[in-house]
Amino acid sequence: MKDQRLITILALLIFAVSAHAQSGRRQAKPPPAAPIPTPTPEPTPVPKKDEKPAELVFFVGTDRMTAPGQIPLSFHTAAQLGCADRLRSRSSADVEAPPRDLSRGEAIQKAKASKNTYVILLTLRFDAMAASYDDIQLDFVVFAPETAKVVITGRSYINSSRTGPVVVGPTSRMPQGVFREQWLRKSGEDAADRILKKLNVGTPVPK
Repeated sequence: MKDQRLITILALLIFAVSAHAQSGRRQAKPPPAAPIPTPTPEPTPVPKKDEKPAELVFFVGTDRMTAPGQIPLSFHTAAQLGCADRLRSRSSADVEAPPRDLSRGEAIQKAKASKNTYVILLTLRFDAMAASYDDIQLDFVVFAPETAKVVITGRSYINSSRTGPVVVGPTSRMPQGVFREQWLRKSGEDAADRILKKLNVGTPVPK
């Protein structure tokens, strides 16, 4: 009877050990822990500069449609660039000088549509007693912003014998067309100086 109990106890022990070994083999190993990512510092945002609109703007246009057709387009461009460049160098205003035709009506509309833009309209014409391209005159008119009221009108001559900008005579190597374009640039500069003086802006022109 005792032997039978001993056999039963041994059998139970063997079964328990075998079951524990089976459960140990079936248990899967846990996966390794994922590495903790190192936080990447975000770039410091660059503060945006407030782009304030310019306090004063000059818009320089040329009325080529009403000018005599025999005046070369390069002459209009020379006068326009001379005026625009002088305005830039003598004032802190923004200057626009698009290479396209601008009629008087368009100039008035543009001035009325802006709160800070003076519209300058340049027109080349022949003097009443014109005998050659040396007798071209530059007419200019300035329209005030919002109201389009005429601020100043004027005329500049390229002929050295008339009242106008001081010019230097042509050289033997300089073509007449190029020389006249230089004259017209000086006419545009003269117009710009008179406009700045009228508006009381910009730096004085050195004598």
